[in-house]
Amino acid sequence: MIFERKHRLPVEEYRGEVVVSFTACTRGRRALFTTPRVVQSLVDCLRLACAGTWTSAMICCFMPDHLHTVLAGSTVMADTLSAMSAFKQRSGFWLAQAGMRHAWQKDFNGHVMRRDEDLCKHIRYIANNPVRAGLVERWEDYPFTGAIGHDLRAIIDGLATR
Repeated sequence: MIFERKHRLPVEEYRGEVVVSFTACTRGRRALFTTPRVVQSLVDCLRLACAGTWTSAMICCFMPDHLHTVLAGSTVMADTLSAMSAFKQRSGFWLAQAGMRHAWQKDFNGHVMRRDEDLCKHIRYIANNPVRAGLVERWEDYPFTGAIGHDLRAIIDGLATR
């Protein structure tokens, strides 16, 4: 019997003006996110998912076999969990149409950022993931890191606030 892992927090915790760090991996850790065409299509999927749920992406970093993103709710109506679920559904459909069926692992990890956590430090850590993986020497050189609705450079430099 297969058991699906539940999110550790009630869904209400992902709603409203919250900031949530998500990680989603490809099935079997296959390196699918390696070309501008694929990644741009997935960024478009994420942009649409955010727009429909009153959220934005403070950072999205598409590593070859996984995605790190930090989604921020902009209103009390925002739903970061729905944004991530919609993104995976929309991008999964696009990937299947592109011949990459069953691209995503079934679920994803999400961490609701507490007010006392250093958000800029967390985002810098994500931005430097390609550096730690040996893909580039500086995070700015990695073509698949960006933001939707935010100035990523300002966040990383510590100039932006929640």
